Amino acid sequence: MTDVLAVNIGSSSLKFALHTVVDAEHVDRAHVSGVIEGLEPGGTPVLMLNADGNRSSEAIAVSPTEKNIDAALARLRSGVKRVLGDRDLLAIAHRVVHGGMFYNESVRVDDAVMANLEKLNALAPLHQPHNLAGIRACILAFPDLPQIASFDTAFHRTISPFESHFGLPVAFHAQGVRRYGFHGLSYHFVAGRLGRLTEAGRGRLLMAHLGNGASLCAAVDGKSVATSMGFSALDGLMMGTRSGAIDPGVLLYLMDQGWSSEQITKLLYKESGLLGVSGISADMRTLHQNDSPQAKFAVDLFVYRIRREAGALIAVMGGIDALAFTGGIGEHDAAVRAGVCADLGYMGVKLDAGANQSADGSARVPIHTPDSRVEVWVLPTDEGRVAAESALAVLRR
Repeated sequence: MTDVLAVNIGSSSLKFALHTVVDAEHVDRAHVSGVIEGLEPGGTPVLMLNADGNRSSEAIAVSPTEKNIDAALARLRSGVKRVLGDRDLLAIAHRVVHGGMFYNESVRVDDAVMANLEKLNALAPLHQPHNLAGIRACILAFPDLPQIASFDTAFHRTISPFESHFGLPVAFHAQGVRRYGFHGLSYHFVAGRLGRLTEAGRGRLLMAHLGNGASLCAAVDGKSVATSMGFSALDGLMMGTRSGAIDPGVLLYLMDQGWSSEQITKLLYKESGLLGVSGISADMRTLHQNDSPQAKFAVDLFVYRIRREAGALIAVMGGIDALAFTGGIGEHDAAVRAGVCADLGYMGVKLDAGANQSADGSARVPIHTPDSRVEVWVLPTDEGRVAAESALAVLRR
C-alpha cells in the first residue's frame, strides 16, 4: 500500500493531508491531516494534528540556523515516516494557485515548470510565491519523491472564449491577459461529489466557495462555464481583505493622486473587503458578534455581492438546478447562507431553516425544503484529495 501527501503551503502556514491510495485513480479520505502555523519569519511553528479523529498540538523546535519552513518539513517528514510504517510514500501533491496559459492539468515539477510558474507571481502575489517557495522546500525535504503541482486555474479550462476574453485588443489575450478563474480544486471536488449525490448536481450548478477568499462558479454537467474570479484572485466577490470587482477608473484615479503600484496592491489585497468596509475585522465571525452599523453593513454587502454575481452566472447557465455552499464561511455560516438563499428566492430557492441552522460543515447535507425548485447543499470541500488524485493521474501518464 502507498500514500500521497497533499500540501498547501502559504506565507505563514502549511496544511497537509495523508491519503492512502485505493486504486490507480483514487485515494481515500485523509487519515492524518493538520496544519503547521507560525512559519513567517519570527513566528513560532506549531503543529496541529488530526490523526483519525484524535487531535493534538505541539510546538516545533527551530535551531538558530534553520528556517521555520525547513524545521516544519523536517518534523512533518519524521511524522509521516512514523505513520506510514511499512507503507510507501508515492508523491507530494501541491496545491498551486495559478497555472496561467502554461498548464491546464496537473504536472510533475521540474526546473522548467518552476521557471514558468515564477512568471505568474504577479498575478497571485498573496499565494503563488509562497506556493513555489513551499515546493522548493519540499524538494529538499523529500528529494527522492515526485513533486506534483495541481492548479486552481485548471478546472476553468472549459470556459468559453466569451468568458475568457476582455474587451481589449486581441494581442493582450495572446499574451495571457485573460480570465482564468480560481478555487478550481475546490470546485472540482464539489461538482464531482454533488454530481454523484443528486441528478441536480449534474445539471446547472452554482457553487459558492466562501471564505477569506471567495468566488462563485457556474458548472453544467460538472464542467466550469463561468466564474466570478478572472485574471487575478481579486475579481468578483468582496472577500476578507480583497476588494473584489472594482471599476478600473478607480485605480487610474489613485495613480493620478500619486499612489504607487505597491500602495495600490496593498490596498486591494490586504486592506479592503470585509476589513476595509467594516474597519473592524476580516473575520466574518468577529463581525457577526459586533453590533455596530459598520459590521452589519460589511456583512450585508458581502451577501449582496454574492446576489449580484450569482445573477450573472445563473443567466449564463440559463437557470439553476442546484446551489452548493463550501469553504470556511460557506460551510459554517448559517446566517450568510440564509441571506444568499433569501436573495435567490425569486429563482425558486426555498431554504429549510432548521436544516440550515444545524449544517456545520461536518457532512454533505441538503438544506432546501421539499418544494424548493432549486436544491441547496452544504458540502465540505477537500482540495487535498483532488490534488492527491491528480498526482496519481500524472504518475500514470
